[in-house]
Amino acid sequence: MSTSSLSHPGPRVAAEPFQFASAASLIRIEREQARNLVQLLVSLRSCSEPSIFHHTFQTLEEHHFIREGLTNDFAQWVYSDLNEAELAEQLGGIDVRSFTSVAALRQQLVGTVESYLQQNPFATERPAFKPFYFCSSQTVLAPTPFIAHNLPEFIDAIQKVSIHSIHHHFIDARLRLKLASNDFSVWLDRELGLKRAAALINRIDIYTSTLDDVRRQILRVLRAAGSANLLLEKAS
Repeated sequence: MSTSSLSHPGPRVAAEPFQFASAASLIRIEREQARNLVQLLVSLRSCSEPSIFHHTFQTLEEHHFIREGLTNDFAQWVYSDLNEAELAEQLGGIDVRSFTSVAALRQQLVGTVESYLQQNPFATERPAFKPFYFCSSQTVLAPTPFIAHNLPEFIDAIQKVSIHSIHHHFIDARLRLKLASNDFSVWLDRELGLKRAAALINRIDIYTSTLDDVRRQILRVLRAAGSANLLLEKAS
């Protein structure tokens, strides 16, 4: 029997399948609030890490649609309610993707406000039009019918799950994973050995991409990985 008649093995099967979940966020108002920049600085130092994460990562999606140019809640409030455009630009320019911990992100936010107040002492007590209430998100999970055991099933599920599921696994997961990655990349690397695909997905720009854009970019990476695997199987 010729080697060409031999059947090729199927796609790699994960030891632990990927269970897609959908999530809803319940917004919880924390004890910290700010009515001027000094109070903002004090609250940034004392608020919880989930609160920092909420006002930077978790609210990114709404900024794509209603707050052009300002990518976090702190920058938006400083701009619209304190009229401190320079500080708003500095806070909005902080690239949350470059941080590997919420603690480091907090330190950068604090340092930015501290430096601005040192250079602009007259802004210290200027009252805001509206107070800033620090919040955090409590996630309520619900399993979906979508479970992936291999790459084709994973691709199929990514096409079908809701954007709430994409948000949970791609953005919310970053707090749980200490900002290092996302659920999709972790599973693809650990269970299917797709290190390059996992890295490419983790580098998807969450600033300029809506969740629908994220889905499309994930699918492009996965389909390319699937095609590459198929070529390797045929060559073996």
